[in-house]
Amino acid sequence: MIKGIKICGVSDLETLNFILNHEHPAKFIGFISNYKKSKRYVDNKNLRKLLNTDKKNTNFVSVLVNPSDKELEKIKDLNFDYYQLYDVSPERTKNIKEKYNIRIISAFTIVNQIDVQKYKNYAGISDIFLFDGKGYEKSIGFDHKLLNSLPSSLNKMIAGNIKIDDIPNFKNKDYYIDLSGSLENEKGKKDLKKIDKLLNLTTKNET
Repeated sequence: MIKGIKICGVSDLETLNFILNHEHPAKFIGFISNYKKSKRYVDNKNLRKLLNTDKKNTNFVSVLVNPSDKELEKIKDLNFDYYQLYDVSPERTKNIKEKYNIRIISAFTIVNQIDVQKYKNYAGISDIFLFDGKGYEKSIGFDHKLLNSLPSSLNKMIAGNIKIDDIPNFKNKDYYIDLSGSLENEKGKKDLKKIDKLLNLTTKNET
């Protein structure tokens, strides 16, 4: 049974409130906080507006690609529960976690089994291990069978071009599932009907 859903790339208040007030809200909502190449990027001013809300039981996640000290200082007082870090060494990840007293999702972009095994370098540091495709701002998948060797004790999240209709395929997996692009319309904006379908579907497949 999947552990829950993360909806990533939220950038407007309407979408945020829809998720938070849904009968089956997502367990995580991700905000692209420093990666300007992404169409889902939210600048600091708008982040502050979005995060100034009652998040209830949902965790807010700042998605960061190799963040600088300056970028981290800008968000340190925002209402985040996790920092999701791409391209950050184990040593720096540990320093960020301790300095900002924040939980960490370490993200690994996967092509082969060597990429998967990099999680071992973050053991004892990261709280959740996210296995993603290589696309960053693009939704690119990878062979999920590469994750079959991971220990059941590992707190795992999976992303990378996952569609709503893929959710039942994960019903026997102990993963958090991270979706973004598949929840958007042809203009690249989050589609509330798709989000509603996802959240109603996943409550049937969660533990």
